[in-house]
Amino acid sequence: MNTPDLTDEQRRRVEEMREAVPFLNHLGVQVESVGPGTATLLLPVREEIKRNDGIVHGGAVASVIDSAFAFAIIPLLADNERTVTIDLTIHYLRPLSGGVAKTVARVVRAGRRVITVSAELFDENGKLAATALSTYLRMTSATDKHGQHGLI
Repeated sequence: MNTPDLTDEQRRRVEEMREAVPFLNHLGVQVESVGPGTATLLLPVREEIKRNDGIVHGGAVASVIDSAFAFAIIPLLADNERTVTIDLTIHYLRPLSGGVAKTVARVVRAGRRVITVSAELFDENGKLAATALSTYLRMTSATDKHGQHGLI
């Protein structure tokens, strides 16, 4: 994973996130690079993520895009901040049937409460296969009087 523009703390948080999401391993997603507000993820096309007609399931495409968004956002958050997805809009432009798809995500605007991100997903030939736009809500972690962690 390429992370030259991240601080050691940002790099630690990105690596922690990568290890904490087993679903990424299940899909075969690889994190190519992460920077402040940017991320590039790879999705090798395998039979296990295809529909019955030989093309990648839209849910797998949505998952790699959503994950790229999260990796782009992580370096911008404080230690006590987390995010949740508010919405996700994907435009599927061409089917994926083989090779490795590449998703490039970038933060469009990181506001005090809402973060807007966009992504482009390319097929094995570098042709645009999907575009996406999403917003995330920033949430702050807090510890209650019983020592329990939660989001506010």
